[in-house]
Amino acid sequence: MHRTFPSRLHWCGAVSVLVGVLLAPAAAAPPARPAAIGPRLQRLWGDLDSRTPVAAWVFLRDKGTTVPSVAPQSPISPRALARRRKVRPADRVIDTADLPLDEAAVNQVGARVERIRQRSKWFNALSVEATRPQLDALLRLQCVRGIELVARARRAADPGVGSAEAGAGGTIAVPGITAAPAGSAIAARFDYGRSLGQLQIIRVVDLHNLGYDGHGVLVAHFDDGYRLAHEALAGLDIVDAWDFVDNDPDPAPAPSCMPECGFHGISTLSVLGGFKPGQLIGAAFGASYLLARTENDASETPLEEDNWVAAAEWADSAGADIISSSVGYREYEAPFRSWTWADMDGNTTLITRAADMAVARGILVVQGVGNDGVPSGTPPPNTLVAPADGDSVIAVGAVDASGSLSPFTSWGPTVDGRTKPDILAQGPGTWTALGSGTAAYGSGFGTSIACPMVAGAAALLLEAFPSATPLEIRDALRGTASRAASPDRYAGWGIIDALAALRYLVERAPPSPNPYANRPSRPAPNPYPFALRPIIRYELPVAAQVTVQIHDVRGRLVRRLLSAPQAAEKYAIEWDGRDDRGQPAGRGVYVARLEARAIADPGRVLVLIRKVPVLR
Repeated sequence: MHRTFPSRLHWCGAVSVLVGVLLAPAAAAPPARPAAIGPRLQRLWGDLDSRTPVAAWVFLRDKGTTVPSVAPQSPISPRALARRRKVRPADRVIDTADLPLDEAAVNQVGARVERIRQRSKWFNALSVEATRPQLDALLRLQCVRGIELVARARRAADPGVGSAEAGAGGTIAVPGITAAPAGSAIAARFDYGRSLGQLQIIRVVDLHNLGYDGHGVLVAHFDDGYRLAHEALAGLDIVDAWDFVDNDPDPAPAPSCMPECGFHGISTLSVLGGFKPGQLIGAAFGASYLLARTENDASETPLEEDNWVAAAEWADSAGADIISSSVGYREYEAPFRSWTWADMDGNTTLITRAADMAVARGILVVQGVGNDGVPSGTPPPNTLVAPADGDSVIAVGAVDASGSLSPFTSWGPTVDGRTKPDILAQGPGTWTALGSGTAAYGSGFGTSIACPMVAGAAALLLEAFPSATPLEIRDALRGTASRAASPDRYAGWGIIDALAALRYLVERAPPSPNPYANRPSRPAPNPYPFALRPIIRYELPVAAQVTVQIHDVRGRLVRRLLSAPQAAEKYAIEWDGRDDRGQPAGRGVYVARLEARAIADPGRVLVLIRKVPVLR
């Protein structure tokens, strides 16, 4: 487990040396047009205080001229490049959005503002704090293309997250909502404690039983901070972390913000990657993680889009396969204008555009749909939060343990008519770790709790099918959910079924060679002397359902040593020379029969037969 975070996988706030190819000089351009003021800033312009800074995006006209290379020293990691190749042709793995900012322009802007908050190469922009006179000065710079307010919003609060023994919450009667899938009836490999039901309802237990735990998948988790002393998070594989609020490598909120801050991140991360048998097991406890603190609980405007955008670019460069975002935008603090239902069109908010850009780079983005539910009076056409309105984003709503839609779950459609939410998982009554103690647990609520449940299920599918694209995973989850035949604005495609989604991918996977070819079992020594017990050794290149049996030379079953799913790994099984009744098998020659049936493709079977002499 990584407990320190000595390095950052993404350059931020400093001049970086990039190895690449210089672009040809541009031809002489006509004089630049005056910088534009964005509509939200325009509405507030006359009310700005000359001494009070506001957070604003400063969009630059030109970018730097050095193309990031695919060399090891590139700011884009080899893992990220490999992930992008799943969705892009080889000659377009890197594009103009990867160009660095023009440092001369950055310096000009930085000299005229209170401070630079974040940098975005995707949008060729700087997030700054500046007063009205300083914004006036920026508008006169030729390197500045436009200025707009940074979205500053309250998080769509989860009703009751962190309560020690909260109930399951109410339900809402929506025509056509069906009960949850029946779930797994087979014995579980682990003691899930009170977290068993929340995983069974989405059939994640079945994938755990098949040997999947998210191994090899890198998940970026965005929330309000992480205090990692909790016992359920002790084994978490943390690759890197960054606090985009305080701009440091420690993802925990500042001590001055304790103990209130960071509760939400502990809860949402625990249902995704926690592991404490008997108490709580997360959906993808074997995955690796990038942790990004993007929200400031202590501020009157606790959530700001520039932190989310910067975190998405950081996660992309580091090679994240999945972004699990349990924060979202809807209402702003006064006097700022809130987003309305009319802005939820997939193209208006910067955070939504960033989320779709991440998907275009091969990252699966999972986002809570929001907790605004059905308001009283005349409801608006939707109650979505950004970036759940993204056309490539998986927007997750919440159900209770019985499969009934939670009353607080936001609903769609988007302004352009797309169905949202996409899918559902349990929110109310979900068993989570709490921030009130290192061994504290309780019930969580909200679509931000349902979101990491889905992200964890997606990590298991990516472990099984690492070449699957974000949209292929989305289609598998939607196409096998409980309402796949009749999606609607309240429940989307319904409650996910992770096992059915795995089968969906199996059926659509291209044929491939038998992965077990030329991987024989190697029992040694052979024959075995009296003092040694036979050991059957074998290697699985992919997860498989494995059966190992001992037969006598007449073919009669003597001992079943193993019948269980196993992950891709090397194994050694010892036989103590006894039969299934515990009696000595006696001197002679026995046959070890090993059958490995690939889980992702049950048609691929390897049967190995070895003679195992037992000398007594």
